Amino acid sequence: MTDARIPSELDAIAERWVDTLCELDPDYRVYLGRTDGLDNYGDLSPAGHEAKAEALARTVRDVRAATARDDVDRVTQADLVRDLELQLEIHESGWYRRDLNVIASPAQGIRDILDLLPMSTVSDWETVARRFANVPAALAGYTATLRSGIATADTPARRQIAEAIVQSRRNAGPEGFFDSLSATAEPAEGTMPDALRADLIRGATAAREAYLEFATFLETELAPASHDIDAVGRDVYALHSRYFVGATVDLDETYEWGLDELRRMVEEQESIAREIVPGGGVAAAVAALDADPARKIHGTEALRAWMQNLTDVAVRELGETHFDITPDMRKIECMIAPTQDGGIYYTSPSDDFSRPGRMWWSVPEGVTEFDTWREATTVYHEGVPGHHLQIAQAVANSAELNTWRRQLAGSSGHAEGWALYAERLMEELGYLEDAGDRFGMLDAQRMRAARVVLDIGVHLGKPRPDGQGIWDAAFAFDFMRDNVLMEDEFVRFEVNRYLGWPGQAPSYKIGQRMWENLRAESAAQAGVDFDVKAWHKRALNIGGVGLDTLRQAIQNKW
Repeated sequence: MTDARIPSELDAIAERWVDTLCELDPDYRVYLGRTDGLDNYGDLSPAGHEAKAEALARTVRDVRAATARDDVDRVTQADLVRDLELQLEIHESGWYRRDLNVIASPAQGIRDILDLLPMSTVSDWETVARRFANVPAALAGYTATLRSGIATADTPARRQIAEAIVQSRRNAGPEGFFDSLSATAEPAEGTMPDALRADLIRGATAAREAYLEFATFLETELAPASHDIDAVGRDVYALHSRYFVGATVDLDETYEWGLDELRRMVEEQESIAREIVPGGGVAAAVAALDADPARKIHGTEALRAWMQNLTDVAVRELGETHFDITPDMRKIECMIAPTQDGGIYYTSPSDDFSRPGRMWWSVPEGVTEFDTWREATTVYHEGVPGHHLQIAQAVANSAELNTWRRQLAGSSGHAEGWALYAERLMEELGYLEDAGDRFGMLDAQRMRAARVVLDIGVHLGKPRPDGQGIWDAAFAFDFMRDNVLMEDEFVRFEVNRYLGWPGQAPSYKIGQRMWENLRAESAAQAGVDFDVKAWHKRALNIGGVGLDTLRQAIQNKW
């Protein structure tokens, strides 16, 4: 067992920052698995954003003034400064006044955080009831912030508003999340007290009505004041790219690399398609795989069970051979999400692992049939050796890392880059020997390459690859349809996500590129002594960081 590291001055600052975040936004208490103060929301009004900005600036000064004691401190200092200063830049740009999109804005977050609340005991359900009752105030603060954007002509694109109206009305529906949960709520032991049931129903009604009022605001005030311009422009895009990647990348070089990577993925996928259907192409391979009854799953419960079994096998086998997976890390729960937006995502374990890591699948309404060849690589991406291994290993490294480093630090480029690296790693380790599963992995990799090109192309207004004008949303939909094996409802959700969340989608492939390059450089330097299992453990023990910090830490260049 590793001896616990004596906490340093920088560790203390990082811990204070975690506590500050928990005070400003109780959602962080939920993420961390804390048991107190879970019943409220943070202040989403303009005043709340200003309060956070003041805390960011104060903490940056403290971190910069501290002295790093060792390499662990050097990582903390470099990445905490990077993260806090980027958040300040984004705040100063006024982005919070237009922060509305289809997947990762307060419009979704106010509801989504409820999925992580404990719901076992009567006390837990009392907390849920109070959270329900506080939804109106949270949405009112958020509305005030968006209204301030109307006053400064700083609004989201109309496309994002239209989708958020649909989502909000779904939450406001009589058969939506709030009514459904309050109607079925039961403690794990005993029965629900009548008074608490009444509180849940009252809270659910208040939350539903608040979402209906929010949808009306979006429709009658925000949409008319908005615009049809999806592109955010180079300067705004570069800022968000730095935030999601955790590094400054040459956007023009990355766009050209994305085109080359996409061509390479297409060639590789077509090659495997000919293995599946001799002489055939991608379309013939898809038809053959879709027609194979052995690759079909019927119903969401069967999907969940299949995900769980595939995950459990990966944990058991990889834990014996390629990774050090501690007992705490071995439990992953595969869940069908209570939403129907089409996303697949992972939520981390609580700091003490009492809440395990969870893989969530938000299945669109009406979708009841699934194909294993399409989804196996997704399970590896979200579970082991993907997000769960990466994030849970950091959480487990309490002997070395402070709470911020274990639970809250990181970047999309680091996290999603590792998950794409993990997809390819499973091929390397022999888990994708089935041509269909390998074909599905390449389809997922092709999609990630396509969206590097799409995301940068649209937001920077680049010439289209076909030479027929400048990138726009209409071409983006057509381009994505040509490069993914998805129904139109998935394609529409995905493209709307890229249009409203600039810089996030390319971070996957950019991060994968960095992870693969760092491993190759380390292997070349070590020669025959290179131990990939030891390298993985060392890299993951760093915890979540930006890609620049990861490079410095791996190369030990401070």
